[in-house]
Amino acid sequence: MRIIDAQVHIWSAGTPSVNHRPVSSFSADELLAEMDAAGIDAAIIHPPGWDPDCDAIAAAAQRAHPDRFAILGSFPPDKPESRGLIDGWLTQPGMLGLRWAPLHPAARALLDRGAMDWIWPEAERAGVPVALLAGPFLAKFRDIAERHPGLRLIIDHCGLIRLRQDEAAFADLDTLLALAKLPNVAIKATGAPGYSTQPYPFRNLHDVLHQIFDAYGPNRFFWGTDITRMECSYRQCVTLFTEELPWLAGRDLELVMGDGIANWLGWNPSPAR
Repeated sequence: MRIIDAQVHIWSAGTPSVNHRPVSSFSADELLAEMDAAGIDAAIIHPPGWDPDCDAIAAAAQRAHPDRFAILGSFPPDKPESRGLIDGWLTQPGMLGLRWAPLHPAARALLDRGAMDWIWPEAERAGVPVALLAGPFLAKFRDIAERHPGLRLIIDHCGLIRLRQDEAAFADLDTLLALAKLPNVAIKATGAPGYSTQPYPFRNLHDVLHQIFDAYGPNRFFWGTDITRMECSYRQCVTLFTEELPWLAGRDLELVMGDGIANWLGWNPSPAR
């Protein structure tokens, strides 16, 4: 079975955002060593905004390891020079789409005042998938998805309430599940262990994950970690899905663990190692 991590970060400078490993750098080689130990075949790099050289770091990692890494990148939505980038976005080596996490006040203000609205029709027209850390703005996300049915969208981090745990993290679950009726919306089950205060195997997450899986199906529900934010081991992030969820097996498991996101983003990395 091919295992693809739907979200990882690497960096060389800066101060990592809340809950990420408080280290000044985390290299591609360090990540690969952890991936190899956990049995992970490939991963999709999300360049983190705290490193001013994040795009170059990601591109260098992808060039060095094209069978292991791809990228979901971004650009400043409000810069005039960004307006011409979408048409050629997927011509960059290893680039699979766009991703934003508009959490900080300035970034959220861009979203709320419509400074990102030009992106959605352009990405839809150009066939560029977009991932968003949409948990804090599911209603606005729904509006984007409904207005642009040809735009392939991904909700990050299970779509749950960021930085909350247990029942508090699940408060908007019904809204999240309703979004699954839109066929252009998929979801990354990244960072799942971080929503539980329980020890591995995080049993209070099992029913929530099952509900999300049932709503979105195996072709639109993607495993991943955001490993530099997880307190459990990389291998436990894997076995939570491969060993602890009895309802996830066979072809469904293969899709969730890697084939689904490869299909959604049009990536075909090497088969299972």
